[in-house]
Amino acid sequence: RLDVPAVSDVTSLEHDAASGSTTFTRPIYAGNAISTVRAPSSIPIKFFTVRSTAFAAAAAEDSAEIEVKALDPVEVSDPLTEHIGTSLTKSDRPDLGVASRIVSGGRALKNAETFQSTLYPLADALGAAVGASRAAVDAGYADNSLQVGQTGKVVAPELYMALGISGAIQHLAGMKDSKLIVAINKDPDAPIFQVADVGLVADLFEAVPEMVEKLKQ
Repeated sequence: RLDVPAVSDVTSLEHDAASGSTTFTRPIYAGNAISTVRAPSSIPIKFFTVRSTAFAAAAAEDSAEIEVKALDPVEVSDPLTEHIGTSLTKSDRPDLGVASRIVSGGRALKNAETFQSTLYPLADALGAAVGASRAAVDAGYADNSLQVGQTGKVVAPELYMALGISGAIQHLAGMKDSKLIVAINKDPDAPIFQVADVGLVADLFEAVPEMVEKLKQ
């Protein structure tokens, strides 16, 4: 309707007031390359979406005046779809998309019960959100809403702990911008160690309980 091009998943932008052009950067190929896109002044309206984790939160300011307008519902004479219901996932933990600390688990957690009994105490001790790799979600260890990666949520917390996650490229695309990445895996050649700031080659079923006890002291 606007007849303008769109730029998606923007991670940075720079506007040149003199020329009226705007330059955007966005990740491509699962985050392995960065594309630079320039919208010239001939495009009066710049339509784009951003990756929220790439931008710092706006500072809180005094509330502005808000004008409330009521919108009339749009009636469709012959709808092709029907709304059956809405199911919301509720959790006492921080929301995965905005959490400053995240503890994620992979297929090495064996099953849903072990996933919860191993990760949840550590997440509670850190005040962290819980995440999961696609392999863990596909195996039924965790709900789909907890998936981190290219086909899940893209996060960039202050602390990201990857427990039993090998580090497939699809997962790295969703968390490699985290400020501090801590990985625990018994495989010293796991790809996750290539992006980790702190890596521990160990059995997570021994290392994680020890960490929880230390945090409780």
